[in-house]
Amino acid sequence: MLRPETEAELAEIVAGTSEPLAVQGGGTKGMTPDGVVLTTLGLSGITLYEPGALTIVAQAGTTLAEVEAALDAENQRLAFEPMDYRGLLGTSGEPTIGGVVAANVSGPRRISVGACRDFALGVRYVDGAGQIIKNGGRVMKNVTGYDLVKLMSGARGTLGVLTEVSLKVLPKPEALATVIVHAPADDDSAVRAMSAALGSPYDVTGAAYVPADGQVLVRVEGFTDSVAYRAGQLQDVLKDFGEVTVEASDASAVAWQAIRDVTRMHGVDGDVWRISVKPTDGPAIAARLEALDVMFDWGGGLIWALMPRGTDLRAKLGAFDGHATLVRADAGTRAALGMFQPEPAPVAAISAGLRARFDPKGLLNAGLMG
Repeated sequence: MLRPETEAELAEIVAGTSEPLAVQGGGTKGMTPDGVVLTTLGLSGITLYEPGALTIVAQAGTTLAEVEAALDAENQRLAFEPMDYRGLLGTSGEPTIGGVVAANVSGPRRISVGACRDFALGVRYVDGAGQIIKNGGRVMKNVTGYDLVKLMSGARGTLGVLTEVSLKVLPKPEALATVIVHAPADDDSAVRAMSAALGSPYDVTGAAYVPADGQVLVRVEGFTDSVAYRAGQLQDVLKDFGEVTVEASDASAVAWQAIRDVTRMHGVDGDVWRISVKPTDGPAIAARLEALDVMFDWGGGLIWALMPRGTDLRAKLGAFDGHATLVRADAGTRAALGMFQPEPAPVAAISAGLRARFDPKGLLNAGLMG
């Protein structure tokens, strides 16, 4: 394992090798590209935190726990609510902030505030030629040319090795409440209920549905009086979809952590797939799966599916408007099916061109994304 302690040392390693490198942060997401493991854990520490400017800058190997602890001390948070994959994948280690940005990890709040990439202000990284690149800064601004901050957010280390990230943060809310619709008539009704909540003026920050529990969960956050008012109004909006109750307690926060981390599929036998679709298509897609278990997030636009081992879910679904990612499976199934949905030929050509430009020697997480 290669563990550089400085950005310059990392650049020297990349520039001086012709061997494939498996870029890794905390190793919690279960990705195993071929090559010598190159970890960013040696690049650690918060380099700048300005609570008044809602900005934090940290080296890529800084643990997510360290970042969140620093923010919590100032009553702030990462608004995009990054998922913790360890329970779902059975991995160990500590998630890093570089890994969060590299994979664009975003939780239930994405439907209201956006994804991780929408809070990324700047990045530093080493490209596949060993060059140190800086893009962006510490404030939101328009750019010309490549928006490398957005490009690196979600590239999963295939275009460069992140060394430092700058993120916008937000204050923590005073209160949260979950409006629960019990026993909706069917999946279509549940998605319509979530759509009604999201289309309301009541600033919903989460909308999920767990068919096995027979519950639609709708979250509101903010000032205490505002949360109470909006939760009450949402009860009226949702009353035609089933019995409606409101939960405003620590248990409500725990419920959303369980949605974020897909806790219901932890330690349960089977492959786990993550399917992105239009919310209105979600019920029909779920019905075609014949899954062991499903859960809807993002108002129905994200389906988590537990499938029998070795199931080729993409073949089962056929052509559909969306994409399916294999999140958990054994090595044989991963090798046979691939983690990511194959890209259409025009998109694949663009992706290949970008990789050739940023990683001309094909060193970084080769083959991970096509």
